Amino acid sequence: MSNIWLAAEGQREALTLAQEFKQSMTSPIYPCMWFDSKAHEAAAYYCSVFPNSRITSTNPMAVAMELNGVRFMALNGGPEYAFSEAISFVVTCENQEEIDHYWNSFVNDGGAEGRCGWLKDKYGVSWQIVPAILGQLMGDAEKAAKAMYAFMQMKKFDIAKLVEAASA
Repeated sequence: MSNIWLAAEGQREALTLAQEFKQSMTSPIYPCMWFDSKAHEAAAYYCSVFPNSRITSTNPMAVAMELNGVRFMALNGGPEYAFSEAISFVVTCENQEEIDHYWNSFVNDGGAEGRCGWLKDKYGVSWQIVPAILGQLMGDAEKAAKAMYAFMQMKKFDIAKLVEAASA
């Protein structure tokens, strides 16, 4: 292959990546996660944890992805900023199996448990793994205090124990 062909092919590839990246940024609001240098690694990891997920475009500085249909960006921004609990991503789960999947995926792969359904993954990103029924329980004046007392004692949510406590 000639160097001219390789250069042209490289330009076409760069143009394709730029077009894909531009298309991936069409949502009016989406989160951008600032990583020191592991944006690509983190994007692949998150795509392995969440169903219906994919990397939509990538370049050396950033990765656009969809996690279960929700658009995200991961940026290799350098060491200037770190993640904190001030921002977290809420994952609403329909059943205990989903809670266990996300909790175990994040915690067992270098993450850290928090309280009340909160955890940090191996990159320091905070997640809240919560049951969908929590909104219903907290919206019921008779059950809210009992539900809150129950989940304040938990790390990972246990739906059966939460419902039992709220109904007592």
